[in-house]
Amino acid sequence: MSLSSLYHQSDTRIQTELQTIERAKKDPKHFAPLYNQYHESIYRYVVKRVNDSDLACDITSNVFVKAITNLQKYEFRGVPFSSWLFRIAKSEVYQSFRNQKARRTVSIDKVSIVQVFEELDVDGAEENKAKLTKALRKINEKELALIEMRYFEKRSYREIGEIISVTENNAKVKTFRALQKLKVLFKE
Repeated sequence: MSLSSLYHQSDTRIQTELQTIERAKKDPKHFAPLYNQYHESIYRYVVKRVNDSDLACDITSNVFVKAITNLQKYEFRGVPFSSWLFRIAKSEVYQSFRNQKARRTVSIDKVSIVQVFEELDVDGAEENKAKLTKALRKINEKELALIEMRYFEKRSYREIGEIISVTENNAKVKTFRALQKLKVLFKE
């Protein structure tokens, strides 16, 4: 299966990663390069959702424990290994919310908010930023995750689909519906 150049820079890098995964499947000590490559991005993904660095460290650790424990089940599907890790991270974040009965915070940066405002067809005035934050708090966790992955993390629909275990087309539909719901809530 081929991999889009959107995810990796070269076929060599793809093959090197796949070889590392195969070595790690045979001997867990070869997992270290994968851990080193993806730890920081998984941690950033988690900390943005839980807004607590200690909890984010714990969850990130759980992600990599589950990854190394279940590495034999990993199959290359044309998307980066990181998609599999992000899917585990998403599950661990949701599990932490269920365990803590807490709702995560939404952090909005100025660079990412411009695209969301374009999708909502509004200007980027400060009062609209407050309205957007309020609207984002009203949508459910799954819808919020879709909007974050697409507009704040700039993920492709294919990668979103891999992370949430649906087809690329289904990821588009779900993201579109979440955005439509956000538009309604924004206008309230």
